[in-house]
Amino acid sequence: MNDEIKFASDHSDVESRVFAFRSCMEPALHLFPESIVERLKGGGFFTAPASTKYHGAYEGGLFEHSLNVTISLVELTKRNGLLWGRPESPYIIGMFHDICKQDQYRHPVDATFYGGSAPIPLVDESKWEYDPDAVLKGHGEKSVMLLSQHLSLTMEEILCIRYHMGAFVDQKEWNDYTRAVHMCPNILWTHTANMIAAHILEIDK
Repeated sequence: MNDEIKFASDHSDVESRVFAFRSCMEPALHLFPESIVERLKGGGFFTAPASTKYHGAYEGGLFEHSLNVTISLVELTKRNGLLWGRPESPYIIGMFHDICKQDQYRHPVDATFYGGSAPIPLVDESKWEYDPDAVLKGHGEKSVMLLSQHLSLTMEEILCIRYHMGAFVDQKEWNDYTRAVHMCPNILWTHTANMIAAHILEIDK
């Protein structure tokens, strides 16, 4: 697994990320429209961070985290003999569980320049903040909505993406989460892959 993870650690530009995306997702790409890469580019999937100050808080951090989760979930599937409704599901779930973040962040305005006819906001490109103008809000449920624009999801994929945060959700959702796990045990493996990526593989990022 460690040898596989290495190719997720150094993607300094969009094209190298796209290459890694195609390589990793090859078993599942036939399910997506041919325009999927251009759609993802346009949506910000390859340039957005994974968070504002925690794991992946840099340009391309969302993709690197998504790649790490995909690799981890595929490896967990192989090592534990996990059964999925369709074999491509670990790739779909791993890569797009956080697609909700592709338009969720922006660079904060650090200062304003008044040298012309209109003030020009100057952004701090080393930092990120939540974008209040994002039309769709939410996390797992937003990811399901966005991903459904690209392919038809199975109920198993919907539940794994919706509840990939495990018990790290609002307490009022715990009963729903428990029922979902009883319906779809692979939610727990999805959450495990997410934790491996965010809290082990990306701890020094």
